[in-house]
Formats: sequence, C-alpha cells, structure tokens
Amino acid sequence: MRRALAMLLALLLLGACAREGDALRIGSKSFTESVILSDIVADLAAASGARVLRRPALGGTRLVWNALLSGEIDAYPEYTGTLRQEILAELRLANDRQLADALGELGLRMSLPLGFGNGYALGMRRDRAEALGVETISDLARHPSLVFGLSEELLARADGWPALRTAYGFTAEDVRGLDHDIAYKGLIEGAIDVIDLYATDPQLADRRILALVDDRKLFAENRAVLLYRVDLEQRAPQAVMSMLRLEGRIDAPAMIAMNVAVRAGLRTEREAAANFVAAQFGVEAPAPSQSLAERLWRRTREHLFLVGVSLAAAILVALPLGVAAAKRPRLGHAILGLASVLQTIPSLALLVFMIPLLGIGASPAIAALFLYSLLPIVRNVATGLATIPRAIENSAIAIGLTPWRRLLLVELPMASPAILAGLKTAAVINVGTATLGALIGAGGYGQPIFTGVRLDNFALILEGAIPAALMALAAQGLFDLAESRIVPRGLRLKASG
Repeated sequence: MRRALAMLLALLLLGACAREGDALRIGSKSFTESVILSDIVADLAAASGARVLRRPALGGTRLVWNALLSGEIDAYPEYTGTLRQEILAELRLANDRQLADALGELGLRMSLPLGFGNGYALGMRRDRAEALGVETISDLARHPSLVFGLSEELLARADGWPALRTAYGFTAEDVRGLDHDIAYKGLIEGAIDVIDLYATDPQLADRRILALVDDRKLFAENRAVLLYRVDLEQRAPQAVMSMLRLEGRIDAPAMIAMNVAVRAGLRTEREAAANFVAAQFGVEAPAPSQSLAERLWRRTREHLFLVGVSLAAAILVALPLGVAAAKRPRLGHAILGLASVLQTIPSLALLVFMIPLLGIGASPAIAALFLYSLLPIVRNVATGLATIPRAIENSAIAIGLTPWRRLLLVELPMASPAILAGLKTAAVINVGTATLGALIGAGGYGQPIFTGVRLDNFALILEGAIPAALMALAAQGLFDLAESRIVPRGLRLKASG
C-alpha cells in the first residue's frame, strides 16, 4: 500500500511536468506592470499558434531572473537599468550593446526597448510635501525625521538607497523595507512620509501624490525590454517573431493608462493586455471570464493538490521515522533535532531554496510543505509510543507477539490519539502555509490573496483567505471524525475523562 501511494505521488508530479514540457512559459515579477506586459507577450505568442503557459507574479527580480536562467520560464519583461545596475552590476556594463553581449554569453536575448522607461522616483503625499517645503530629493536632507518606506529591491540595489544616501547626504533615522503597494497605502494613511515610485506607477495619477524632482539626476534610465532564452529561436521561431512585434509599441501614457485601469479595478491584467493587443496589432485575445464559483473551484483544486500530496508524502516518511525515534532514543534525538531545524526555516526562504532543485510551480511548494509536515507527525508518533504503559508492552510480549505484530496490533492503536493529533496539526499548518505557494506559481488560495494585496482589493484578499480558513477547519473536522472511528473506544473515554 505504501509503495503504491508513493508511486501515485510520483506519477502526479511527473504528469504535471509533462503537461508543461512543450509549452512556452511566460513569467513576470509580482507587480502590476510586469504582469500586464507578460500577458501582452503571452497573447502575441499565442497568436502565432504556440501553446503558452502563463507564470504571473512569481516574485522579485532575482527569483524571476534565476527562473529564466534555469529554463523554468522562457521569457519575461525586464528593464535595462535593473539589468545593468542590479542583476549584472559586477560587470559594469556601459551601454545596451555591452548588455546584449553579456546576456548572449548566458544564453539569453534582449529585445529592443518596448517604447517606455520606468525609472525610479521618490514620492510624498502632496499636502505633507507642501507643508515642509519639499519639492526635490535634495530637500529631503533637511528633514532627517521623515519616515521612509522603500521597496526591498531599492534598498539592496547599488544604484538605490546606498547611492541616494551618498549623493544627497541623507541621514534619515527611520528607513523601512516594505512591499511597494503596502508602502503606498501607508503613505496615504500618513504612517510613512516618503516612498519609492516608478515612472509609470498608477499612483502617479493620484493627485494626492507628489513625485519629487531628482535634481542630481541619480536615477538611471530604465527602459522596458523583453528577455528570452536563445533556444526559443529554434523551438518556437514564429512565437519569437510575434513577441518581438512589441518592440517600440508601448509609450509611457499607454502603459500608465493600463496600470491605472487595473489598479482602479476597471480591468484585470489579462483584460488590459487583451485590449492593448487588439488595438495595436488586431489580435483577438479574449481574456477568460470566470465566475466567483469557477475561480473558487479552480483554486480549491490547486490548494487541495498542494496539501494532499505533501501531507500524504509526509505521512509515508514521518510514521516510520517516529517509530524509529521511539524505539531508538539516541537516533530519535537526531531525527527530532533535524525535523525541528527544518521547522525553524522561514517558509519564504525554504520555497526559494527549493527553486534551484525543483524549479517553480507546484513541485517546490509541495517539497517545502512536506518538510514542514514532518515535525508534528514524527514528534507525536514518538511521544505516543513512548507513553504506552510498560505493563501493556510486557503483556504483549508474554502472549508471544512478535515485535512487528506488537507494533501493529498494540502499540500503534494505543498511540493513535497522539498520532492523529500530529496529523491534524500538520494538515492545518499545510493549509495555511500552502497559500505562499502562489508566490512561485503554484496557484491555490494564495493567488487571490497576493493579487488583492497588490491591487489593494480587500474582496480579492477575502476570496482567498476565507476558503483557506474553511479548508483548515474542514481538515480539523475530518481528523476529529477519523479519531471517533479509529481510536479505540476505551482510549477515547479515558481522554475525555
């Protein structure tokens, strides 16, 4: 039975990989503009007859870049300034020609600019800036008590906060790393004074926001381009030609208008992209329209797959490990110690660690969830077996039961309340943690949650959060029901007494 279940899990994962194998995979970073651009590119590729797999909102720059290098995605939109100043900063590339040559050595191609730039800027709430007499970035140096809420990428980039601090002489006392969209909300609410903006941000259409003049011209030009793998020119030449039709076709006002429409909830990213390709290229790419019930059903299937496969695999591994930990105390200390260490690794970090090994999508998410499930199961199995009264074990030995039969007929049934408690804990943890899988393209309930955070759409957040909570409650109820059927009646009465 255990071998059959393991084979089934392997076939499910292999089947998922096979379904994606011949598709052209278009990725994006986890901000609105990048998602819109990736959908435009995907629509153009699909118009050539290619089968396209969309991988939107995969995370930050490094995660998506590494996914491209490893072949997990085939193309994604990027910016020349980010490539020169962050990704390939150590090469000190002076111009786009040198940049293209460096990318070629990595097996990548870069399109010509798509038509607009998206450089950094700093912004304040207009009334706050006017009250302080701030118009330029230099003016900020006169107010060291201002609270900065900057994206993690700007804080880390060599041409970001370190360069700003040096060039403008900042001595700010409170500089916080925040998600871009959350920082904007904090700015409007007055919790933050200064945030970083992009030249095409929809927030710049908000009259309450003032973009400060970069009077020392620190921020470099950051033109949008398309990156793709060289082997795509052989695998899907027509798709490449179709995607490159985008070169020079998106100006800044058009990009801002699409960003604003999505941010305001007038269109989804797919709809904004479909409208653009229809207007610019005459390509009909209708965005799929799904009802709330259809979206919930699809996300529920994805979430159940992540939780079910990872939990089943954890049970297969953790049960024998728990038995070994109970029977051999010295080995048990090592097993429980290792499982405890795995549990302390932050979930986002563990997901990122899995990407070089398993790529993006469901596989790394399942692997991370599997590792997080081990500790509660192993610990409860070992504890349950270790607390069986010695008299019962002696009785089983006295009637001639072999060690294997003692385990199956006496010890595991006696330990079943503790074992089921561990399984219940692992299941509930899995349901909640699986929402993070959306950050690496695994889908599930995390997808609407993170999209809702990005678009400041509370209804979307609830669309993922409420079903996730209900699934966790359902998992707990199922294990309570299993306990009433599996745990011997005498043990249940003893526990309730």
